[in-house]
Order: sequence, then C-alpha cells, then structure tokens
Amino acid sequence: MNRQTPFFVHDRRFYARFFTLLGALAVQNLLDYGVNLADNIMLGSYSQTALSGAAAVNQIQFFVQAVAIGIAESLATVGAQYWGQKRTKPVVITTGAALVTAWIFAAVLLTAVSLFPVRVLGLFTNDAAIIAAGTEYLSVIRFTYPIFMTTTVLLAMLRCVETVKIAMLLSGLSLVINVCMNYTLIFGHFGAPELGITGAAAGTVVSRAAALCVLLFYISRKDRKLHANLRDMFRSDRNGAYRRAYAKAAVPLIVTQGLWGISNPIQMAVVGHLSADAIAAYSASTTLYSTLKVLATSAAAAAGVLIGTAVGSPLPVESQAPAAPGKPVQDRGEAKMRLIRSCSRTLQVLFLGIGLSIFVLLQLLRGPVLSLYRLTPQAMGLSYSFMGILSVIGIGMAYQMPTIGGIIRGGGDTKFVLVNDLVSIWGIVIPLSLLAAFVWKLPVTAVVILLNSDQIFKCGAAFVKCNRYRWIRKLTVDEQPG
Repeated sequence: MNRQTPFFVHDRRFYARFFTLLGALAVQNLLDYGVNLADNIMLGSYSQTALSGAAAVNQIQFFVQAVAIGIAESLATVGAQYWGQKRTKPVVITTGAALVTAWIFAAVLLTAVSLFPVRVLGLFTNDAAIIAAGTEYLSVIRFTYPIFMTTTVLLAMLRCVETVKIAMLLSGLSLVINVCMNYTLIFGHFGAPELGITGAAAGTVVSRAAALCVLLFYISRKDRKLHANLRDMFRSDRNGAYRRAYAKAAVPLIVTQGLWGISNPIQMAVVGHLSADAIAAYSASTTLYSTLKVLATSAAAAAGVLIGTAVGSPLPVESQAPAAPGKPVQDRGEAKMRLIRSCSRTLQVLFLGIGLSIFVLLQLLRGPVLSLYRLTPQAMGLSYSFMGILSVIGIGMAYQMPTIGGIIRGGGDTKFVLVNDLVSIWGIVIPLSLLAAFVWKLPVTAVVILLNSDQIFKCGAAFVKCNRYRWIRKLTVDEQPG
C-alpha cells in the first residue's frame, strides 16, 4: 500500500455527501417498504390466509423489483461517471434506453401473470386457499408493475446527479395514500365495501400511480440539473455509443438481478412447501428484516454514486485545490487512485457499522413487531427463531452487499457481481437448500440458515476483490455528434 494513502478519508465533504445520500435513500426505501409492511400487517390482522396469499404474490413483486433495480442501477452506474465529468446529456439519453428496457420487461411479465395466474402462484405454494387469495390479489396488483419500473428508472436518473430528496417525498406520499386506502378498503370503514385482500392491492396501485404523476411533474417543471424531457430521452444517438455503453454495463446487472429475483421466490417456495405455518412465519420475519435491509441497500446506492463520480471525474476533490507553497503538484492520476482507495476503505468500515446496527435493531424489535400479527402458536415460534437467525445474517449482508453492489459495481466492474451470484447462489445456496428441505428433511430453521448463508460467505469474496482495486473501469464514452 502506498504509504502516502490515508486509510480513512479526511475530507468532511465526503462524509456529508455519503450520509446525505444514505439518509435520503434510507428514508425513501423505508417508506417504500412501509407500503409493503402496511399491507402485511393489515392483512395479517385480517386473516392468515390473506397474509399468505399476498406473500405468495409478493414473490412476483420481488422479481419485478429485482429486475427494475438491475435496470436502474445500470443507469446509475454509467450516469454517475458522466456526472463526475459534469455531462448531463448522456445521462438523459441513457435514461431513454433504460426506460425502453423496463417497459419491455413489464409488458412481458404483465402478460404472463394475466394469462397464467394460478400456474404462477402454484410455484410458491400448494395450498388451494392461499392460491385463491393470491389470485384475487394478483388480479389488481399486477398493474403496479409498469408503474413501479418507470418510477424506479426515473428516480435512478435523478440519483445519478445526487438528487434524492424527491424520492423520499414520493415514498412518503405513497405510504400515506396506501395506509389510508388499506384501512378503508380492507376492513370496509367509512361506508366503503369490505374488500379484504383486493382492497390492499387497490391501495397499492393508487399510491404508486400518484407517486409517478408527481415525479413526472417534478422532472418536467422543477428539476434544474438535467432539464430532461421525453424528446431528449429518445432522441437519435447517431452511432448508438451512449446506448451501447449502457447495454454493456446493464446486461450483467440485469441478469444478476433477474436471477436474484428468481432465487428469492425459489427460496420462499422451499419454505412454503414445508408447511402453511412456515410460509406465514417466514413472511412475517422477513418483512422486518427487509425493512432494516434498506440501510444496506441504501448504503450500496450511495456508495455507487460516490465511487462512480470519483472514477468518472477527471480530477479528484483533493487535487482540485492548489498545491501548498514550496511543494510540487503531485501526479493527478495517482492522486485519484489514492482518493478512491481511501474512499473504499472508509466505506467498508461504515458498512460494518450498519451491519451491527441491523443486528441490534432486529433483536430489539422482533418481539414488539411479531405481537402485531395474528399467527398460530407454531408460526409465531418459527417467526421468533427466524428473526434471531436473520439478525446474525444481517451483519454479513450489510458488508458484502454494498461492497459488491456499491463500491465494485460503482467502480465499473459489473461482471463480478454476476459471477459472484452465479457461484454463491446458484452453485451453492439453492442446491444445498433443496437437498436440506426435500432430501435430508432438516428442521425448518436449518433450511432457513442455508437459504441465507450466502450473505456470510460472500463477505470473503467481497473483501478480497474490493481491496485489490482491480474493479475500476471507464464506462463512459466521449461526446457524440448530434
């Protein structure tokens, strides 16, 4: 290691940018998960069958979110490097390519779940009552897929240029609308019909649509950094260089997220085919875990912007200041590398702190949160055990996820993310979990440990890869004519 490279970043502006991004993104994601949590808790208090039906459908929603994140993070990865160069035109054009990708995927999935709802839900549970409730929920919630994907891509466009507060406000709006409509339509208050699980789905659709409308207004009338409009997003890119640069970064990330989105329903299906109590318990426990997990996903997004901007920038922050009197101006390429190394090490320590926070919060909150659910004694006992397991898993998750998905991805190496997941999830976790559940007949808690074990052993790969600094890639292209 270069002895002149400080271990931690000493520039306060770095910490201010990181925690500003982290705070806004965490609040946004917490509020987003609050929409799902509101559905979960209200349906859980309505009936266990409704809760399990929504949980089965939410595996499809998880796949939608996973692919949307892959498309959006590809945009954020490339766009942050353009932002480091203070070039906004390529960000807008690249957003157009991301939107087209998102719309194609949403159309295909919407068609599939509309034509084969029972077959799709049968992948996650064999309980006829749960499938019936899930089909009712899916018939309405499916319309959120194109809305959600469009919103996610547009928010990623704004995040490229470090505009994040609007996302937090939109999530708050969605949560308020969703909770109010859930209370009214699930239980039939204020003279409204008691729609049960259908009412929960309707509330989510309306809340997502309202958020998108406000976002479109903000981009067209209020944003002052990008000045984006539909004509600019879909304008001709003469030789397609911007779109090719996006596709090169996007394909590994979209495939990674898509496979992850498939693996999670497979994991839920493993639990769901064990017993009705197991699927209800896993849904209840993972909802809180996923809510706290936003601290790690937000850290990954914030780190990706900071690292991507540093890689794209022609000069690091420290080299923009004049040299001290009597001292030579240091090589600016070396100065950038020293800054990136310090940023990387600092972020890794912060990620570990986030992991410990998740552990403490899960331990403290599992009792109060589970008391809100109306579960059988067996399901309640399993939920309590699952949360204890996930609190330990959360430490590893909070380190490896933002290290791989934030630092390494943000630096431009998107292929490593794909290779890492192919080996860890599809080569190890899924096969072992299937064997444990259906061949070895291990206890449900042991199966849950295996299902989440990759969050621990990925830490080794993340540490080695990150601290070799071979993940820095230029993803941008030079200014194109037209």
